[in-house]
Parts: sequence; structure tokens; C-alpha cells
Amino acid sequence: MVRVTAAIRLPWSFGLDRLAIALSGLCVVHCLATTIALALMSAAGGLLAPEIHEVGLTLAIVLGAVALGRGALEHGYLAPLAVGAFGLGMMAGALNLPHEGSGSLEAFWTIFGVAVLSLGHDLNYRATH
Repeated sequence: MVRVTAAIRLPWSFGLDRLAIALSGLCVVHCLATTIALALMSAAGGLLAPEIHEVGLTLAIVLGAVALGRGALEHGYLAPLAVGAFGLGMMAGALNLPHEGSGSLEAFWTIFGVAVLSLGHDLNYRATH
């Protein structure tokens, strides 16, 4: 792993990575529930609103920037930050895919991006503790 030379210990590291991993889990549940709901009925109502995905991605970016950025400053490793940023990029890319119809491509890339982002948070948590 690449390590930044000057690590800074921040006093406000309080479980952001655990929170981010839990939110990533909720995102996966949402994606799977929406896919199953679409398979069972023709419309899933509010679960498909694009605003939900945009708000979720915004929260993921903010939480990822704070938690992974804090971790990079605290422990000095850049790999968790790079892995997390890659996951966020996949999630942002999936947001641009059409989710009318089957939506399977959007759901696949979103879930894959969430998994990669969770891996970044897990690496960050392990490096910090």
C-alpha cells in the first residue's frame, strides 16, 4: 500500500466507516427490493424516483469524502481512499443508466459500486484500528 508520509491524528474519528458500511448495506437492500418489486408488479411507486438515487449518491459522496479523507489523513494509506473513490465513480456512472424497463444494468453497477465502496470503508476501518 502507498502511505502518505505525514499522518495526522484527528480527534473526531467516531465510526464513520461503520456508518458508511451500514448505509451501503441499506443501498443494496433498496436495489434488490426494487428489482424484485419490478419483477412482481409493473410499477414500484416511490422506490424508483430518481431523486432517491440522487440523494443517496450525494450522501454516499459526502460520507465517503469525510470518512475516507479522514482515514487517509489519520493512517496515511491512500489505497482505501482510491478504492472508495472508484466505488463512488461506479455508483455515479450507474445513476446515468436508464432504469425504466428491466433496470438490471443500473442495479448491477450500483450494487457493484456499493460493494467496492464498502470495501474501501472496510480497508479504511482496518487501517485506522
